[in-house]
Amino acid sequence: MRRTAILVLSAALALSVIAPAQAAPDGPAPGLDRAALRAAIEPRPGDSTAGVVAEIHRNGETWRGAAGDVVTGRHISPRAHFRIGSVTKTMEAVILLQLSAEGRVDLDESVQHYLPGLLPEDRFKEPISVRQLLDHTSGLPQDLEGAPATTPDEEIEQRLDYVTFDEVIRKTLRPEGRPGPGPHFSPGTRQEYNSFGYRIAGKLIEEITGHSYQYEATTRILRPLNMRDTRPTVPNRATPVPRPYLPGYLANKGGDLVDVNVQGGLPASMTATTADLDRFISGLFDGRLLRPAQAAELFTVPKGVDGKPLPYVDGSHCNTGPGKGTACFSVGLMSTPLPDGTLLWGKTGSDPGYRSGVFASRDLSLRAVYAVGTAGPVDGVPAVAQRLALTAFGSRPAR
Repeated sequence: MRRTAILVLSAALALSVIAPAQAAPDGPAPGLDRAALRAAIEPRPGDSTAGVVAEIHRNGETWRGAAGDVVTGRHISPRAHFRIGSVTKTMEAVILLQLSAEGRVDLDESVQHYLPGLLPEDRFKEPISVRQLLDHTSGLPQDLEGAPATTPDEEIEQRLDYVTFDEVIRKTLRPEGRPGPGPHFSPGTRQEYNSFGYRIAGKLIEEITGHSYQYEATTRILRPLNMRDTRPTVPNRATPVPRPYLPGYLANKGGDLVDVNVQGGLPASMTATTADLDRFISGLFDGRLLRPAQAAELFTVPKGVDGKPLPYVDGSHCNTGPGKGTACFSVGLMSTPLPDGTLLWGKTGSDPGYRSGVFASRDLSLRAVYAVGTAGPVDGVPAVAQRLALTAFGSRPAR
């Protein structure tokens, strides 16, 4: 929910000693160029990357590796934990799809029906469906839209805050000292990536179930998939990433890098490992989490009355492949094309100091998970992740 500050990285960082990449001690993986994969994830000057962990699966072959920490020179384990950011949006979508299968929520029913009074009626006159929250076609404003930008020091300090769904919703829709924002477009007419819709989705999960989001995610996803290294945030507390951890850094106004592994976050915030995120996307695609009717929502982008994918609002997403400029997000996932026409489906994530992503083909023959600890500003997909995708699959991931 925090805005990314413009960070200044000391010139000395470019001269830092880069620790060699460390591959996990698994055996040779024929067909995967392990040396090229190790080289791809080594941080380079200009990457704004402190360290990397990654995992690739291709046609039954596996590679895992790690690189960094360029700031301290310490070894990073391929099994390091990291903050997964918006990858948790996919989990929120899964929970609501499960509730839909149970008959407890109708994806085509409106937010106004389930949460009366939440959206100010004078600004949000059109109904917004639950599905539109999940496929980014709601037209809602962004988190804290209109709030003053944060300074680098403020971002470092505010990372320790724990903020509930209710607080984000109130501060966005009914801010103090400035007018509240209105819709960006009529619901269902366009697609625009929107984190705020998932704050409302999180609140909806808690209202429908009577349980905390952390409880629902743990009982419905983490335990069934044996994701033992994935931990939800602790309410009302700032906590460190479990060890071993991937360090992530932000620069203060003086240019000094601060390790920001200790954070508060949102109720949906989590830490995980590459192995656990691979378990998640595997369990999601192989039918262990969703029935076929609900699973189909994961691979369906929204279309207009003409049967064509909706236009995507100008931005950094949905800008690759033959469908450039049209919707690339489904309920909970995004698609990115490979040169041979294969679609990878998955999700990227961002927390202060961290960038991550998990993608797979529908048949799970191709899977990739990465996490980057930052050492400066990163716009879009990190350069390391782009090199990794090019090396593993011959493609650049969608931004």
